[in-house]
Amino acid sequence: MHTHDLSPWTHSHVFDTGNQAAERGTRIVMAITAITMFVEIAAGLWFNSMALLADGWHMSSHALAIGLSAFAYAAARRYANDARFSFGTWKIEVLAGFASAIVLMGIAALMVYGSVERMISPQAIHYQEAMAVTAVGLVVNLACAMILGGAHGHDHHHGHDHHHGHGHHHHDAGGHAHDLNLRSAYVHVLADAATSVLALLALAGGWMFGWGWLDPAMGIVGAMLVGIWAFGLMRQTGVVLLDREMDHPVVGEIREVLDTFNTGAEGTQVADLHVWRVGKNKFSCAISLVTHDAALTPERVRKALRIHDEIVHVTVEIHRCQD
Repeated sequence: MHTHDLSPWTHSHVFDTGNQAAERGTRIVMAITAITMFVEIAAGLWFNSMALLADGWHMSSHALAIGLSAFAYAAARRYANDARFSFGTWKIEVLAGFASAIVLMGIAALMVYGSVERMISPQAIHYQEAMAVTAVGLVVNLACAMILGGAHGHDHHHGHDHHHGHGHHHHDAGGHAHDLNLRSAYVHVLADAATSVLALLALAGGWMFGWGWLDPAMGIVGAMLVGIWAFGLMRQTGVVLLDREMDHPVVGEIREVLDTFNTGAEGTQVADLHVWRVGKNKFSCAISLVTHDAALTPERVRKALRIHDEIVHVTVEIHRCQD
């Protein structure tokens, strides 16, 4: 005998498609980055400065990636009530974060290539001009980091609420509730700021001590740092996109609840369990149970699982053993 039931489902009740602070901050940073990019490219052409041109084109890649993050927020919001997205549109934002991580990997590779080329064929560096440009870029990146950092803090606050009233518990282990789309934009800005700091140190060393090799060497160090951040972001977003969530603490909590039905002669066994993420800290699960308990119903199982607020959609299938 099979009993199958679904819990009520509404996109608007369950999913957060990106808080307003995050979307607004991303749009502001995209505009600032684009303006700075155009100013640097125009100044580079006017003053015939390769340093300015290189920094301007480098910033264009970040403007593209941050623009992708802003687009993801808009797309997720626009299609939030589209019934074709069975579990909502949150993964649009995660997909944008994954794409941004790939862009960062490409930037890191180009940084290594350019640095090695400079080591093989050293070129004269206009230290004062390059340091001035880098300092301006650093100030812009720090301002952008503050804007996104404020939005990131807002998201962090809402992602770790604990509700103990009425027996409900909502938690997230390891900070996985963070907005991965916002994080991707934040990592781009931090990566640019970090490379600017390294560039300033390298240029200062070259200007004061004549260490021309320090500039390409710091380029490689910066590329490694960007690559590490990009890989971490790619791994986080990839876990969500591939639904690799069966090692998440919420799975153990679901099993603990289901174990409460496995008592006495009328025990219940878990035949199959699938858990996947459908929001920042929202999960869906499909449960298949084998039982001798004639009184066990899908509603009893769902009611027992309501103690965990992060479980928003439950499918229960019950196989009754024939005595």
